[in-house]
Amino acid sequence: MSLRKRNSQLSSHTPSQGAANDSADAGNDGGYNAGIAVFSYIVGGIIVWSLIGWGLDNLWGTRWIVLLGALLGAAGGFYLSHMHGLTRQSSSSGESNADSGPSTDGDSNAK
Repeated sequence: MSLRKRNSQLSSHTPSQGAANDSADAGNDGGYNAGIAVFSYIVGGIIVWSLIGWGLDNLWGTRWIVLLGALLGAAGGFYLSHMHGLTRQSSSSGESNADSGPSTDGDSNAK
């Protein structure tokens, strides 16, 4: 590529266009990032609490606490995902739910 052609390409790209493109790209993968976070919470919880259950099984001579630990870890992962606002539908305003913080609905949805 010639130096003149490269300079014309660089000058045609204004900083405001770059910022707009960067923010648009960041908004497109918000669902993917939230999905990875949910997956990480659940799998991480299962692994950690299964290892704790396995240790307690070896200590106490039982064989069922590892299963209880896995179930507790999965439930904890779902709970953390919900509290961080990762399990809600995305809003129409383009705001990522991962950026909105913990869920604040409390008991207002109870019937």
